[in-house]
This record gives sequence, C-alpha cells and structure tokens, in this order.
Amino acid sequence: MLRLPIRYRSRLGLLVLLCLLMACHGCARTIHSTPPRSSYPEPVKKTPVKDPPTSRPYSIAGKRYTPLKSAKGFSQKGIASWYGKKFHGRKTANGEIYNMYAMTAAHKTLPMGTWVRVFNLENNRRIDIRINDRGPFVSGRIIDLSYTGAKKLGMANQGTAKVKLVALGRATAYSLKTSKPVKYEAVDYWKGNFTVQVGAFQVKSNAVNFKKKLSRRFKNAHIMVHRDWRGTFYRVRIMKYSNLKHAMDFAEKYKNSGLGNAFVVAE
Repeated sequence: MLRLPIRYRSRLGLLVLLCLLMACHGCARTIHSTPPRSSYPEPVKKTPVKDPPTSRPYSIAGKRYTPLKSAKGFSQKGIASWYGKKFHGRKTANGEIYNMYAMTAAHKTLPMGTWVRVFNLENNRRIDIRINDRGPFVSGRIIDLSYTGAKKLGMANQGTAKVKLVALGRATAYSLKTSKPVKYEAVDYWKGNFTVQVGAFQVKSNAVNFKKKLSRRFKNAHIMVHRDWRGTFYRVRIMKYSNLKHAMDFAEKYKNSGLGNAFVVAE
C-alpha cells in the first residue's frame, strides 16, 4: 500500500474536507429550494361575472347614466319624443339596426329587451314597445319612440307628448295571430345562480383540506374541477346565492376580513 508523505496527506485531508463542505452546502440549497410548481395554488385569474355592455354605466355630454339591473316595478312620467329617417338603418345601442317602422324605442336606463307600456296622457292611447336603444338625451324627455310607435300613440305630428311608462319585462310568449307579446318576465341581471371562488389548487388533497376547513364556517363549500392547457385545477368555492349583489357583498367582506382573495362566479 502506497503511503504518502505527511505534507501530502495533510493537503489531501484539507481537500476532502473542502469537498464535503461544498456538498453539504449544495444539499442545504436543495432542501430549501422552491417547491415544485404543482404544490402552489393556481394563479388567481379574476373572472368575475360581467354585465352585458348595454347594462354598464356610460356618459353622454359629460353626464353619467347607470342602467338599471332590473325593470321590475319600474314606472315613469315625462315627455316622449320620436326619431325617424335620420337614424333609420343605423345601429342601435344593442347592435340591432334601427327600423323606424318597427315597434322599438330608446330609453336611458331600462334594461335592453324590456317591453314597456306607454300611455299617452293627452289622448288616452297606449302602446307596448320594446327598448333596444339609449336616449333621448334631451332634458325632460324620458323615451324616444320609433315613428310607428309615435304614430300609434297619436303624437307623430306634434312630435312630443306627455306620457307614463310602465315596464312589462322581457317577452316570453307571442300571439300566433298578431305576433305581439302576450306574456312577460322581469328583465333582471341580478338574478341567477352565483357562488364565490376562494382558492384553486393543482394538488387535489390541498383543495380537499381547504374545503374541509372552510366547511366549518361557510355553507356550500365545494370543489369544481377545471382543465385547460396548464393542467387540472381544483377550484374551491363557498356559499350560494340567487342574487348577484348579495354574492358580491359577501366576496368583498371575505377579502376585507383578511381571509384571502375571493370573486363571484356564475354556475
């Protein structure tokens, strides 16, 4: 067996010790490295319930208007006017092409698709007409009728009339004989099936444990599985609402309490 001189053996010992220290340092770095991507929750991608574009606030000539979420129980008195040839063939606010001979009208805040009953308070005539546009933006005027609507209401020649509006809702049935609506339901963007998402994980057990923890405090804790190009995610949701505003209020309280992020989703 070859025996090295003492001076070489000491140098060799130092070299071995240095290698061991480097190896331990490398191990320490490995132990404390960032956990694999799959153990992290899904990056929060807010996909809150969105209102239709025609139900979002808008501004005209510096004045802001906020469309109603529901037409239920709506009534109004004021001046009606009408618009015709200048706008005939142009797009309305909801994307339809304006037809001055159809039974449509413009209103500043009623939900699109709402049928309204318009009473002419000057001659006792009345018509049912559908909202598909925004306006009129003249002070004191509450509705812009199509030419045909104005003619049937007996106000086409004079241009304006004092009227009363009563919202009927969205048409759900029509007469086979006249094609006119015979049944309505309230247009209400606040109603539906809503819940609140509070977490999403790629590791199923993490989602299950989180759900169990939430179940002690909140109702309807459940997991929805979502798959996309990133992989499979287990989305944890709580509570159940039929009213969007109530769901949004809860999500805000959840966030403000420091429990984490939350947003409303429709199911």
